[in-house]
Amino acid sequence: MDKLKNQNLQKKRLLNELKRYFFMVIGCFSYSLSLRVFLIPNGIVGGGVSGAASLIEMLTGLPAGLFIILINAPILIFGFKLMGWRFILNCFITTATLGGTTELLTVFGDMSITQNKILASAYGGILQGIGIGLFIKYEMSSGGTELLGRLTHHVVPFGSIATHVAIFDSLVVIVGALLKQDIENILHALILIFLSAKISDLIVFGFTKAKMCYIISEKADVIADYLISHSPRGVTKVNGEGMYTKTDKGVLMTCIKSNQVVSLRSAIHLLDENAFVIVCEANEVYGKGFNRIY
Repeated sequence: MDKLKNQNLQKKRLLNELKRYFFMVIGCFSYSLSLRVFLIPNGIVGGGVSGAASLIEMLTGLPAGLFIILINAPILIFGFKLMGWRFILNCFITTATLGGTTELLTVFGDMSITQNKILASAYGGILQGIGIGLFIKYEMSSGGTELLGRLTHHVVPFGSIATHVAIFDSLVVIVGALLKQDIENILHALILIFLSAKISDLIVFGFTKAKMCYIISEKADVIADYLISHSPRGVTKVNGEGMYTKTDKGVLMTCIKSNQVVSLRSAIHLLDENAFVIVCEANEVYGKGFNRIY
């Protein structure tokens, strides 16, 4: 029995690893398409290692895919001690795949489909966001300025890691604008980075937004009974005390879909118009009625 259980566990782990690497490859192709179809043909230099590699290709004609690997190599070497060999190995595999797919697409020749730089920035950002989102969701990384930011923050711990990453990305964008004598590149890069961040968040957190509701009321039990009988959502009660009035209050916690907020508010008003209600965003919700835990 234990042997069969271990075999099933090993099979599940293998399938999870295959799934991770499959979506890593999809993410690399999406990222490479953003470079080959939209950014490099239109001379747009984004942030990060891919932006630096793209700039080198624009200025010298040398392949961006190769320089994605060459620029990342010393970053990965220096990150070995801090992050461990397993993380660095995954980074190297992802980096090699990203560099390879970027060069593989050159066999199709010029893939540009628009000369409008705003459109190129927007769709390039969407494709990069899909790639980055898949990397994050499936716990893969290509190193780049994200790893470089971790390293420099470890040596010079000012600000946050995100601050260090933003500095490196900004330097690549600014240097690209200066070397190409195209200040508009900064504006196009901002569109690219903004959309990339938004799309990657959608990939990681999903399209279904939920609301976390806290209901503080002296009639918490009545409200809870009503919500349970009129809604598929669960409700959790925490006993509390109003520190100003020194009276016992119940704190109800429930997570609902965005389109249920109005009906929830109406029900609470009907049962206790003096209730105190807090509604806030919940980016990730796992469990019955929402996303499956995986």
